[in-house]
Amino acid sequence: MTAAAESGAAGWTSHHSDEATRDEQMRRLAGELLEATETLEPVAPLRDRVLDMTLDDAYAIQTHQLDRHLADGRVLAGRKVGLTSPAMQRQLGVDSPDFGFFFEDMVHHDGARLPAGAFIAPKVEPEFGFVLQKTLRGPGVTLEQARAAIGAVYPAIEIIDSRVANWDIRLVDTVADNASCGAIAVGTTPLDVAVDRLAGVSCSLLIDGEVRETGTGDAVMGDPVAPLAWLANVLGEQGVALEAGQLVLPGSFTKALPVVSGESATADFGDLGSLTIDFT
Repeated sequence: MTAAAESGAAGWTSHHSDEATRDEQMRRLAGELLEATETLEPVAPLRDRVLDMTLDDAYAIQTHQLDRHLADGRVLAGRKVGLTSPAMQRQLGVDSPDFGFFFEDMVHHDGARLPAGAFIAPKVEPEFGFVLQKTLRGPGVTLEQARAAIGAVYPAIEIIDSRVANWDIRLVDTVADNASCGAIAVGTTPLDVAVDRLAGVSCSLLIDGEVRETGTGDAVMGDPVAPLAWLANVLGEQGVALEAGQLVLPGSFTKALPVVSGESATADFGDLGSLTIDFT
């Protein structure tokens, strides 16, 4: 082998080794977050522990967790899009949405009583819940195709939670932490509203019956269906489809509010319906 070839081979080996080492680091951090989910002992911010951490790194950490859960037999129920409203983006200092996943055992319904102690530092967000009647496979999914894929629209609340200590998160931290998803509550009766009218729907977030936040559907990327199309296209680039029957939460109408034991949270869509859950 010539000197140049030896040098090239050494360079490739070093580069390959660096990639392998970084992947091992992502797997280790995924393991930390999985453990934090079980023990409710949060971890230090990930952005401080990975050199030049990228969004790709963060999604790799998230995917390692998804793969582990699926291998353990948990059943994927759907996906959530986060950071879609100006209020939530301001809260985290970002300008782009993110996404995560949830399983069937994380989905609750109207009137559910959830132990606050099952979370680290829970917050609630009022949202729509889209049940898909058609599979969406990106890239190239249009807004019209996304609308046509929605079979029903339900009132929903996402309980977000952070496995990162003190909610000290930036975009890469929350993405790695499954977009801070804790649990989902979804109504049992669909909202009687046309999919092309969702941007004009208003929703209030009540804590113990008191209106604390109010927003309209156009706060969610201008049209709540836009995050669904965005998600289908982002996942499509990874060879993943949004399957018919899955539930998708497109993002919050308002900023998130913390909840503690003894409080109730309501997503009130006025005449269209509402959803209430209690924290015990």
